[in-house]
Amino acid sequence: MDKFTTLEGVAAPMRIINVDTDRIIPKQYLKTIKRTGLGKGLFSEMRYRDDGSENPDFVLNKPAYRNARILVVGDNFGCGSSREHAPWALTDFGIRCVISTSFADIFFNNCAKNGILAITVSPEDLEKLFEDAERGSNATLSVDLEAQTIKGPDGGTLHFEIDSGRKESLLNGLDEIGLTLKRAPAIDAYEEKLAARGFA
Repeated sequence: MDKFTTLEGVAAPMRIINVDTDRIIPKQYLKTIKRTGLGKGLFSEMRYRDDGSENPDFVLNKPAYRNARILVVGDNFGCGSSREHAPWALTDFGIRCVISTSFADIFFNNCAKNGILAITVSPEDLEKLFEDAERGSNATLSVDLEAQTIKGPDGGTLHFEIDSGRKESLLNGLDEIGLTLKRAPAIDAYEEKLAARGFA
C-alpha cells in the first residue's frame, strides 16, 4: 500500500448525497479480484451515456477535473453494499482523498485499508471546500496527514480529526497484512515458545 503523507491536487466537487458503492463501481465490474483496471468503471453510470460516449456534464469528464486527486462529496458517501472494489476503483482512477460530512462505516474502513484518506468535516467546512473545488483546476487543495490539515487555494486552513491507528497505518503504508508483519518478531518468539513446550 502506498504511504499517504501529503497530497496536493485538484479537488472535484460532487454535490450528491447518499452515493452508494453501486454508483461508485457498478456490479458488472465486480468479476475481477485485481485492484487495477477498475478506474475505467468508476462512476460509469454517471460518466458515460448509454452509447458509451462520455457524459460531458459529469464532473470528472470536465477538463478541469480529469486529473482530480481529491473528491469533495455529499453526506453518507459509500453507503450500500460492502464492496472493496469501490476504493480500488477510486485509487486506480487516481483519487487518494475523499472529504465529506459522513461516510458509510464499511466504505470508510475499506478506504484506509487501501491507502485512501477519508476525511470527515463539519457541514460548514464542507461548504467552504465545495466552493474551493468549484473554482476548477486553478484552485488546488493541500492535505497534510501528519498535521491533520487541509489548506485551500487562498491559504485558509482547516483541521480534521483522525483515529491515531488509522493515521499511523496510512502514514506508513501499512494494510492489515503489513501491520501483522510488523509484529513478526513477537509472533515468531511466541511460536518458538509453543514449540519448546511441545505444542508445535
